[in-house]
Amino acid sequence: MDTERTLELNAAQKEATASTTAENARFFSLLDFCDLRELENATKGLIAAPDSLVISDSEGKVVWSQEAYSFLGDGIGVLTEERVPSSVNPSLWKNAQLNHFYGLFEVTDGIYQVRGYDISNITFIRGEVGWIVFDPLVSIECARAAYDLVTEHLGHRPISAVIYSHTHVDHYGGVEGIISADDDVPIIAPEHFVEFAITENLFAGIAMGRRSSYQYGNFLTPDEKGSLSLGIGISTSRGTSSFLPPTDYIKTTGEKRTIDGVIMEFQMTPGTEAPAEMNTYFPQKKALWVAENCSATMHNIFTLRGAQVRDAYAWAKYLMETLDLYPDAQIAFTAHNWPHWGVDDVREYLLNTATINKFIHDQTMMFINQGFTANEISHMIELPDALEKIWYTRQYYGTLSHNSRAIYQKHMGFYDANPVNLNPLTPQWEALKFVEYLGDPAEVLAKAQTDFNKGQYQWVARVTNLLVFADPKNVEARLLCADALEQLGYQSESGPWRCCYLTGALELRHGVNADRGLLVGGAKSSLKYLDAEMLFDYLGILIDANAAQDTDLVVNINFVDPAGAKTEQWTLYLRHGVVLYEKGHAKEADATLTMPRQAFLQLFSKEALANVRGIQIEGDADILTRLTEHLVEFDPFFNIVEP
Repeated sequence: MDTERTLELNAAQKEATASTTAENARFFSLLDFCDLRELENATKGLIAAPDSLVISDSEGKVVWSQEAYSFLGDGIGVLTEERVPSSVNPSLWKNAQLNHFYGLFEVTDGIYQVRGYDISNITFIRGEVGWIVFDPLVSIECARAAYDLVTEHLGHRPISAVIYSHTHVDHYGGVEGIISADDDVPIIAPEHFVEFAITENLFAGIAMGRRSSYQYGNFLTPDEKGSLSLGIGISTSRGTSSFLPPTDYIKTTGEKRTIDGVIMEFQMTPGTEAPAEMNTYFPQKKALWVAENCSATMHNIFTLRGAQVRDAYAWAKYLMETLDLYPDAQIAFTAHNWPHWGVDDVREYLLNTATINKFIHDQTMMFINQGFTANEISHMIELPDALEKIWYTRQYYGTLSHNSRAIYQKHMGFYDANPVNLNPLTPQWEALKFVEYLGDPAEVLAKAQTDFNKGQYQWVARVTNLLVFADPKNVEARLLCADALEQLGYQSESGPWRCCYLTGALELRHGVNADRGLLVGGAKSSLKYLDAEMLFDYLGILIDANAAQDTDLVVNINFVDPAGAKTEQWTLYLRHGVVLYEKGHAKEADATLTMPRQAFLQLFSKEALANVRGIQIEGDADILTRLTEHLVEFDPFFNIVEP
């Protein structure tokens, strides 16, 4: 108990309490820290690494730094309580140390990875002449630095092909660091890649960017009380993301490509870690690339930044198919973390990852059919002892709690069947009523302080956050809520949970940091590749339909190529504030717009609309104003821990 703590509320970071220290120490009896197999895998095959790794952009801004994590130490040897700060879950500390290893690694003859140069890995497959590159990181600067490292130690080779394993920006954003749009280099990706890569980052992009800053700890300082590791990597780079569309799509499992003398066989795994994803087998090497379908952590079925809920059932099913398709695989290497070697170990690795996903799916469904709610299930579900002790399926990125909730959501939706919850009150209104019923906020705070001293941090965070939503100017409630969130962060084995808790504490103490350079987002570089339907759909998201409900417009649109030739004809409707569209032209329209497709992007911004270029108007000269007068400007720094 923390009976020594009195009501001394301030905005400073705090030390770990006795309760937190005891909770973290519990992991030394739960897990085998003498098991160093993952350390051996994380360090195996190292060819070269710079003494210090700091990558900057053209203006000198640091976009990636392993030097910032030097406080983690060398990561060698068995962890003991004395070697782990009390403000860190020791299991997460071990994961952070392993992710802190960086450099050029040999996976097997002809297959190399640069790891620790971003949250993801970039992989180089040696062909007869050049390199086939898998998943070129988040940012141009980091991908270029990785390519330079490979060139320095393995000699210069051109890029023969690029493969995108799936649709998340940390697997394609750095592509222009290794090739340019003018290079005649094939880019191979799974079917529907562009659709999912762009829409995931666009339709809910502002909200995802803001939530990502919590999940990835963008506003936190890397240190023993700040950001450490995200499970799948140490952090995300903050450089320039790019996008080049694929030139070749894989559509069915078993398809093969031979490029630069390298044979690749693909396995489609849609709906697993991404809506469009694929594994790749190299029969000449007996090496299996499992994309992000395996890593060194329990993965997310639901990601805290927001995205489509993933299919744990399909994920397990595809991994079992992988085992059946490639039983002779001697190496499994991935888009994050480190490889596993040996036929038996590879099989066990895939089998355990499949087992975890199937367990979460099946047990959640079992509880659902017993009538339990998502909240109840998230507190009831526990891994069997044998699965609990596997280092590479520990809860560093995904957790049993939010993954079980995701499966509930996928199958049952947000409603828990209790009619009291059919139409819940808004958080602020509910908070005001709770405070009215609870009575004097000062008395509530005194009780919350007592519970804080008992180590009941989740409850304290909840009740004090109610006070904050009822009155954001209640400084004591803000500070006590921050203290409770901070202790929850210190206890978290999950890197994203730690980041979310500590970011919430930071913003309660100091407000929102509106530094746009710290936001996460990957849509801007891909906007020019939006097709017509995506353009129209995004415009619909930007318009306040209630405000525009009395505006009814019919607009014929001609999209033209750079030479001015008509390439597409569409009719765009604004009907009761809703954007609809169909191919072809309407017989009667308020106006006709002729433009290159990219010029349509100007309609998304009031700033761009002030000086529109490249759009020819026939008919109503005010059509652009009428079409966009109820455009909404999104604030990328909306509040999260307060109203």
